[in-house]
Amino acid sequence: MATVVNELTGGLAPDKDLVFPGQPKEPEMRESVSVWLYEENGAFAFPRMGIEAEATAWNDRRLQAAFTFPDGRALNGAARGAPPSAIDEDGQPTIIGAGALTFRCIKPFRRWTMTYDGSALDGTVQEQIQGNHGKRGSKHIKLHVDMTMVTPAWVQETSIESNMSAIEKDNAAAMGLGYRFEHHLRAVGTYEIDGKAYAFKGVGTRIHRQSIRRLEGFFGHCWLSAVFPDGSAFGSLAYPPREGSGDEYSYNDAVIYKNGRLYQARIVKAPFLRRIVPSGDEMVLELESELGRTVIEGTTALNTFRIGNPDIGGLNLQQGGALFRWGDQQAYGMVERSTDEKLTTIG
Repeated sequence: MATVVNELTGGLAPDKDLVFPGQPKEPEMRESVSVWLYEENGAFAFPRMGIEAEATAWNDRRLQAAFTFPDGRALNGAARGAPPSAIDEDGQPTIIGAGALTFRCIKPFRRWTMTYDGSALDGTVQEQIQGNHGKRGSKHIKLHVDMTMVTPAWVQETSIESNMSAIEKDNAAAMGLGYRFEHHLRAVGTYEIDGKAYAFKGVGTRIHRQSIRRLEGFFGHCWLSAVFPDGSAFGSLAYPPREGSGDEYSYNDAVIYKNGRLYQARIVKAPFLRRIVPSGDEMVLELESELGRTVIEGTTALNTFRIGNPDIGGLNLQQGGALFRWGDQQAYGMVERSTDEKLTTIG
């Protein structure tokens, strides 16, 4: 099934890209906005700038801010922070923030901005892998980015239905009960670090969710996304097979954007995390759609790692990037993968 590119909302009402005006009454509800952004030539990256606004901690939100370089330098600005008012000067709920990080919707499903003005612990991705990151002190960073969405929203609306199997119910809860969507984007911005300022152009992915998300029992995933110079793009998300379900991925969803159209796809082969290395891990993704078999290769770069991440049941987590190759084109894009430690090797 294909969708034309100018249907940026993915079928959602425009106000679905606004933010909650105030604290939700449902205690498990959360709103999350995150961006994965890569300087178009791979000079640096921001592999997950994100806010988790949970109803139970509405005024003390979690934020994530990662800053990486191709030489392995990795800075971590993860913190908790108070939010700004969600209401803009026109009385609309367009602003979501926490501490040093703020996102603003300028035009729903089309244009957003991101700013960061705060500190981040300096170090390397190798130190993250070894568990001794953060001993080098912190650096002050300022970032301003203007982002334009260039593909239709890839939407997942999830609920638990009575006719679902136990596996389907578990997968729905892990994805989030409510809705989430993501766009590919192009960006221009300024980045200040180490006393220097850089003007840059970038590519990346923006995610917006309003849902109840229960991560108990979450056991791994492989999530990849990139947009290429000619406008072609892809997104894919797979969960590994559950015990007793054979070789079928327990969650399998993907899209391909080609020639101005959005195609639903199925993942035939997903490169789950098996090697924990700072960069250079080779990946192959295979998708099946109306277009036939699509093979996209990638080499990881600009990474961060959390070994034994307690937020997702102790899984090893990679949040970074890759230089993806699709036919004669290449582009930097996002990689997020998590896997049980017994399935991974370091080095």
